[in-house]
Amino acid sequence: MIALSVDAWRAWAPGIDDAAGWAAWAAAPHAIVDHGEQPACEFVPPMQRRRLSRLARIVMHAAWPLCGDDEQLPFVFASRHGETTRTFAMLDEIGREAPLSPTQFGLSVHNAIAGQWSILRGQRGESVALAGEADTFEHAIVEAAALLDEGAPAVVAVVAEEVPAAAYDGWIDDVPFSYTLALRLSHAADGQGWHLSLDANEGAAPVRDFPHALRFVRALHDRATLDHPWKTRRWTWQPTA
Repeated sequence: MIALSVDAWRAWAPGIDDAAGWAAWAAAPHAIVDHGEQPACEFVPPMQRRRLSRLARIVMHAAWPLCGDDEQLPFVFASRHGETTRTFAMLDEIGREAPLSPTQFGLSVHNAIAGQWSILRGQRGESVALAGEADTFEHAIVEAAALLDEGAPAVVAVVAEEVPAAAYDGWIDDVPFSYTLALRLSHAADGQGWHLSLDANEGAAPVRDFPHALRFVRALHDRATLDHPWKTRRWTWQPTA
């Protein structure tokens, strides 16, 4: 069992950016129409900002305030699909026999956003970029807990997905709209405590209404026990206070 504290969190989705908006969504969850909106990220210098993809922008927007300017904290970036939009655009260029941009290729790899975070924030510590299945969110928490056990005072963990190109319809069906959830986690006694446990799944069907990270946003508001079954694994979240 993993015990940790959620000291602070921020989330973003099209049209939902503040605490009041997420409280309203948590009370009445619904699919959000995604028109391609993205945060301005004006805290990033213009030359660097133009290199940020939409996925990178929503990650930076949510995670930036969770780490102080004078802090050096480990960073965990988790995304099942990553820079699918950028990769699809490059594949389209290849199909049209257009020149492939080395910069675009370099920024399409899965750890690119973690690298951009380190550069923009001047972070010199550990960073982890991972991709899993529908329970990628929980795997990110496991990584964060391991970093805390290694002595980190806190960890910034972010899970993010962007709605992919229409060509992936029928193949990617677990991103109802673009979103990100950023958590500042610690072992501290204060904050909002949670236990995360993993057991064998004895046949429970996966819950497919919303991604795990967004279901956890709901749990952050109602402080209720949350089950996340997926294939052979069953993750259980329990509030400690």
